[in-house]
Amino acid sequence: MGASSLGEPATLLVTCGSALYILRVTEASFSVPPSAPASVERAKRELRRQLGDSKLLEAEEAVARYARDESEAEAEPPDVVVLAESREDILTTLAIAERFRVPVTPRAGGTGRTGGAVPVARGIVLSVSGMNQIREIDAREGLAVVGPGVVLADLQRAVEAEGWFYPPDPNSLQTCQLGGNVAENAGGPRAFKYGVTRDYVLGMEAFLMGGQALSVGRRTRKGVTGYDVTALLVGSEGTLAVLGDVTLRLIPKPASVMTLLISFASLTAAAGLVEAATAARLVPRCFELLDRNTLAAMRAEGNPIDPRAEALLLVEVDGEPAACERDAERLAALADDLGALTVEVAQGEAPRERLWAARRAMSPAVRKMAKHKLSEDVVVPRQAMGELLSRVARVSEETQIRTVTYGHAGDGNLHVNFLWDHEEERPKVERSIERLFQAVVELRGTLSGEHGIGVLKAPYLPLEQSPQLIQLQRELKRVFDPQGLLNPGKIFPRVGHGAC
Repeated sequence: MGASSLGEPATLLVTCGSALYILRVTEASFSVPPSAPASVERAKRELRRQLGDSKLLEAEEAVARYARDESEAEAEPPDVVVLAESREDILTTLAIAERFRVPVTPRAGGTGRTGGAVPVARGIVLSVSGMNQIREIDAREGLAVVGPGVVLADLQRAVEAEGWFYPPDPNSLQTCQLGGNVAENAGGPRAFKYGVTRDYVLGMEAFLMGGQALSVGRRTRKGVTGYDVTALLVGSEGTLAVLGDVTLRLIPKPASVMTLLISFASLTAAAGLVEAATAARLVPRCFELLDRNTLAAMRAEGNPIDPRAEALLLVEVDGEPAACERDAERLAALADDLGALTVEVAQGEAPRERLWAARRAMSPAVRKMAKHKLSEDVVVPRQAMGELLSRVARVSEETQIRTVTYGHAGDGNLHVNFLWDHEEERPKVERSIERLFQAVVELRGTLSGEHGIGVLKAPYLPLEQSPQLIQLQRELKRVFDPQGLLNPGKIFPRVGHGAC
């Protein structure tokens, strides 16, 4: 999403007090000027001297791979990539970068969806993927200490072998890394019951521009000493500090898990099951909703889904075996009451994984439906999901831009995908996205539940947050990064509101 990827200016109406301001958002609105070439060359020479050639990438083809993440955000390749293998490598890089005033873009797995790891000001990309050690699993205290380059799925397998459980599970878990998860406050399907990354981060190493190291947080389950700097850094999208080792809270591994695949003839009935279950105080660990167009994409990939189905729910319960079975039976009964077409139950690991494999392959399947795809991650109160879905359908009909919607219905977090094939459709896509965001704010929702703001949503931040709140956050940024060199161009819009 965003004007930079679409190339067309967007018009936003933003209120400030009693005044109404018209913002024209263009690519230049959040462009960041690169450093002077002479400064970059001096910084590169110093990096070579202190880190050695083996930790630097400078060839055009090599650095080009670090100019993109999994979003539609585009930028020029960085001037140099640092392959950090230790905290000392990070500190050295940040000291040199500040000395020569060269911007730094931190990067872990590069799986982000809003351009958070895209180097919009060229400069240095600081990759922490090489810091991939699980340093400690303390089974007595229920915690783990991991490097920022540890792949999430590797951590989950390691702690589950010890009888513990780390719940956050973004769908990119096989490739995303913990540093990026923490920087973006990643969520996933299990967030409905277990919460998001922030709920499991006890402490971390944080490295500031200039080469200062901080140890924030704690190893204990409780602690209220000073400001909660740990919580501030989680979700700060690499704009305040580069993250090193992270200390994570673990919980006991659930004894039993059951997965239900429930199909409905209408999206309204599927949304009704979410409301009925929460009203009955049922809290599944996952409540995934898939709309009609999503099912079409899955059928095209060979998934055997009832042709009558217009919506699908993938529901998962866990706990003690007896409680797990009881919750599954109650959910199946509620689904029957709402006229479910089919209810499929899987308990063993293999059949459960078969159901989830189709869900994880959904985004690539949807991408095949059109030449261009933009996915917007929004959240509304659960009771407003039906209204939001209705508005999305109306906008799609009016603009003739196809939409595919799926997401974590338990906490109202929906991923609305816009699909189009021809360049002349771009302005209609932009208008559709604006109307989506306006509807989300009107329904008392938020512009992002787990993907962050990054580059692509930065121009739209004023739709949700007041000028005063945005300014306060800018001041916090200046405290951590006075020269504005760390991950510039992210989160905050580079447009003004006149008197505001």
